Amino acid sequence: MSGVMMMIIAIVVLGGAYLLYGRYLQNKWGIDPNAKTPAYEMEDGVDYVPADTNVVFGHQFASIAGAGPINGPIQAAIFGWLPVLLWILIGGVFFGAVQDFASMYASVKNKGRTIGYIIEEYIGKLGKKLFLLFCWLFCILVVAAFADVVAGTFKGFTVDEAGAVTKIAANGAVATTSMLFIIEAVALGYFLKYTKFNKWINTAVAILLLVAAIALGLNFPVYVDLGTWHIIIFVYILIASVAPVWALLQPRDYLNSYLLIFMIVGAVIGVFVANPACNLKPFTSFNVNGQYMFPILFVTIACGAVSGFHSLVSSGTASKQIKNEKNMLPVSFGAMLMESMLAIIALIAVASFADGEAAAQGLTTQPQIFAGAIANFLSVVGLPHSLVFTLINLAVSAFALTSLDSVARVGRLSFQEFFMDSDTDEENMSPFVKVVTNKYFATIITLVLAYLLTKVGYAEIWPLFGSANQLLSVLALVACAVFLKKTKRQGWMLWVPMLFMMAVTFTALSMTIIKLTNAFMTTGLDLGNTLQLVFAVLLLILGVLVAIQGIKKLLEKADK
Repeated sequence: MSGVMMMIIAIVVLGGAYLLYGRYLQNKWGIDPNAKTPAYEMEDGVDYVPADTNVVFGHQFASIAGAGPINGPIQAAIFGWLPVLLWILIGGVFFGAVQDFASMYASVKNKGRTIGYIIEEYIGKLGKKLFLLFCWLFCILVVAAFADVVAGTFKGFTVDEAGAVTKIAANGAVATTSMLFIIEAVALGYFLKYTKFNKWINTAVAILLLVAAIALGLNFPVYVDLGTWHIIIFVYILIASVAPVWALLQPRDYLNSYLLIFMIVGAVIGVFVANPACNLKPFTSFNVNGQYMFPILFVTIACGAVSGFHSLVSSGTASKQIKNEKNMLPVSFGAMLMESMLAIIALIAVASFADGEAAAQGLTTQPQIFAGAIANFLSVVGLPHSLVFTLINLAVSAFALTSLDSVARVGRLSFQEFFMDSDTDEENMSPFVKVVTNKYFATIITLVLAYLLTKVGYAEIWPLFGSANQLLSVLALVACAVFLKKTKRQGWMLWVPMLFMMAVTFTALSMTIIKLTNAFMTTGLDLGNTLQLVFAVLLLILGVLVAIQGIKKLLEKADK
């Protein structure tokens, strides 16, 4: 199958799913365009801030995408293009988009509260406590994995065995542009807040800033080592996760969303112009180098199919910015399908290389393979290969950097919420509770643990992250199904995804625990692997307990 044929299938399936299935869900669950959304009802200028649909969509899409929809399909391509294509399309429509929409819908209908509070309301306080602890541990994993990915794309030079230093110009340019993005985002945040221009002027200003940052980055690359970038990135996350969303998160995502959409549009054009051949087999084997297609395929491809992390963004940050309930469908369901399209492009990208061709060109990481393929496609229309390669790398790092401060904010909120209930008197809390619910304390303890895990390296963390991520989707689906049942809305469309992902995640986490235990028995565990083993055991136990509590509620007889 050619790249163009894959693209056409994806456009038809995903576009049709939005128009038919998305609107079907919206009609079944019901929206009230005249209702006062939490963004207005609870407006506080920090987390609850009303924003235009395009701004919230930019935040949602940039936050959920991360590096996942690029890394996952490329890694899973060892099983052949057909299983990957089918899982992206089926999972994206019937698993991921449904979960994201349900999570945002449940949150908006509950004062913009997170999935944790929804569990407390409809399942119980114990379920909420267990879920929030699970969520906090998961966020630590995400920050650790994505921080290492971002630092890797910023790494300014390599040192060979002889001690010779080689600068990496593309990475240096990406680093400069990304840092400029942050500065420009703050300026744009104040511009959007204190001026009342229409969205077209705001869009023009955003694009102008975007172009300026890229131009400066290409001409003034910054060369800094990996370890220093780790520190810089964590300092940035610390500031970004406690700053008001209008000052950094909203405008930064607004800027990045244009870059990401330009990247996707450019990639689609490149596929249609180049019409790359598919050099992957349709199917290889159920067992490739000791990796079994079940459950590996379904935890490797998370973003792009279904990802529990999305439920945290949908209910943790985006739901607090929705101006009108009718905006939920495009922001949640639509953003998920856009991500599935990106995953399809990543599959086409890796399939365009013959066996060993990418490595021969020096493309060793998933983002590099993706960027190299898109640069090859667009060089057909005369665009410079090196320029396109740098811009695509920039977009990928923008994905991951955007996810970082969003998930750190969610992790901070989860840690704070763990020590509070919906009926907690915030004026008369004990000194201990006041400390642990302080946003600076909660952020610092989250980031310190994530920094320790970062030293293990993204490649080692990714399997555990993938399993935990998909188990989180199970818990989100359970919570949303209980919410829909308790509020007398149809929730049958969540049952199959919920049960299938239970089988996937419990199997995957059990395999991870067995692998780490065997390593301990033979060679012993270092700090990083020890933390991974502890995390894996805790996540599995917490996930099972929350799932059991939720399923009990689902099986209860409906209230009369």
